[in-house]
Amino acid sequence: MRAVLNGIFYVLRSGCAWRMLPRNYPPRSTVYGYFALFRDEGVWEHIMATLRERCRVQAGREATPSAGIIDSQSVKTTERGGPRGYDGGKKLSGRKRHLLVDTTGLVLKVVVHAANLQDREGIPLLLAPIKVVFPRMNKVWVDQGYTGTGRAWIEQELGWEVEVVRHPWRSRGQWVPHGDLSDVRTVWFSYERIKPTRTGFRGPLPRRWVVERTHSWLNRFRKLLVRFDKRVESHEALLELACALIAFRKVIIIYG
Repeated sequence: MRAVLNGIFYVLRSGCAWRMLPRNYPPRSTVYGYFALFRDEGVWEHIMATLRERCRVQAGREATPSAGIIDSQSVKTTERGGPRGYDGGKKLSGRKRHLLVDTTGLVLKVVVHAANLQDREGIPLLLAPIKVVFPRMNKVWVDQGYTGTGRAWIEQELGWEVEVVRHPWRSRGQWVPHGDLSDVRTVWFSYERIKPTRTGFRGPLPRRWVVERTHSWLNRFRKLLVRFDKRVESHEALLELACALIAFRKVIIIYG
C-alpha cells in the first residue's frame, strides 16, 4: 500500500499520465484503481480534514475555524471531455476550482465546475454541502466577484458575515487652488482630471493574500496545472490529496 500511495503522489507532483508511471511502482491499473476507490469513498477528503484539524490544533487554534476566505482559479482542460466552459475574464477554456480556506491557508472545501460559471453562481455549489460541517464559522472574506447574489446567498442561507475586500478607489481628479494663496479673497478652485497611470500590481490585499498563497501552493503540483481527467470528481480528489500533503508537511516540519 505504501508503494501504491507513492505512485499516486508521483503522478500528482510530476504531472505524468497514469500509464507512464515508472516501473519501480506497482502497475498503473493497481495505482489508479486505489486512487479511484478512495475518491469514490471520500477517503482523500477525510484525510485532508484530519490533517487540517491536527495542524490547527498543533498551532494552538481550534480544530474548526470561525472565519474563512473564498476564491476561485480557472485552469485549462484538454479535449478529453467533461464539464468545461470559456472564462472571459481569464480568456481561457477549461474548468474553475473554487476554494474555501481558513485564515492560515488550509483548504476547508473545494469544488470544480465549468469555467464559464460566474463566481457568485458557484457559491451554492461550494458552500451548500458544508452548512453544518463548520459550526463555528461566522465570517468569510471575498473579492468583488461575489457581490450581489453570491453575497446575498451566504448571508441568507448560512447567516455568515460577508466582507468584500477591494483596493481603495483611485481618485480621478483633484481640486487645484488658484490666485494669491496668502489672500483668501482671491483664491478660487478648479477641478482638474488626474492623468491615468498604467495599471500594475497594487500590493497584496488584507486576508485575500492568504487564499492566493494557497493557489500558489497547489500550482506546485503539476497534475493540477492542466486538467486531463474527464471527471470533475478526479480533479477534486487530486486537489484534496494535494491539500492533505500541504497540511501533512506543516504538521511534520513546522509543528513537529
